[in-house]
Amino acid sequence: MAATRTAERPGVDRRTLPAYAAGETVMPFVITGMDELVDRDTEWEPHSHPTHELLWNRRGASSATIGSRTWTITPSVGLWIPAGMMHSARAAAGTWYRTAHVDVRTASPLPAEPVAVEVTPLLTLVLERLVDTALPADSRDLTERMVFDLLEPSPDALLVQKPTNALLRPIVAALETHPGDSRTLADWAARLDVSERTVTRAFRAETGLSFGAWQAALRAQHAALLLGGGMAVDEVALRVGYRSASAFGASFRRTTGLTPGQLRSPGSSPGPDMSGSR
Repeated sequence: MAATRTAERPGVDRRTLPAYAAGETVMPFVITGMDELVDRDTEWEPHSHPTHELLWNRRGASSATIGSRTWTITPSVGLWIPAGMMHSARAAAGTWYRTAHVDVRTASPLPAEPVAVEVTPLLTLVLERLVDTALPADSRDLTERMVFDLLEPSPDALLVQKPTNALLRPIVAALETHPGDSRTLADWAARLDVSERTVTRAFRAETGLSFGAWQAALRAQHAALLLGGGMAVDEVALRVGYRSASAFGASFRRTTGLTPGQLRSPGSSPGPDMSGSR
């Protein structure tokens, strides 16, 4: 599952990976782990794995997109991606990510759909034990069973559903380009020549959120990537539309369950780059 690398934009490592069907290749273990510290902003083109994949970070934040949904991945909230499911991903320079590829022939406690996963310190330690390829078979079997016992959905998922409604496209395009755009619901309604209620109904119909809640989630996703890349909290707050670091911090914690400082923690020193897959 090695990646082909190209650099279409200066400073961006764009990687192309194959699209595998579920179970198309056989893995050496029930759970096979790898990790990488990316030294440049990195983007993975749409691809899929023959295994189920658990993604999480030891340092920084990244994101994965499946269809119109984008999840933020942090040291405490990972993402479970079922085998064969197409997805793309992004990570800022300095992100240290880890993955666990799970053989499809093994029953999993997680659903057959993408789901955010609670990455506890205990789960992290157990998963990292499986990186040791010399682990005795009985120890590996016990450790793998512990992983499955510890896997559970996270209550702090940072998921943004991208609306496709034609009415909302100008709003979505503007905020994706400039998340700090200060236009209010009333401003947008006037710009689109519709009522505020019409805009609100459109957002709720497609995302289940109000415009304000959706905007806060989108800003939190952008902020997480900037924080993971090492940008100062004050600068991130301004970039995503907050007048002060304290207002940004309060909103970020409500949305993600984390403080901005938790994503800027230097963490532990990473191990060797084991692969380019994501």
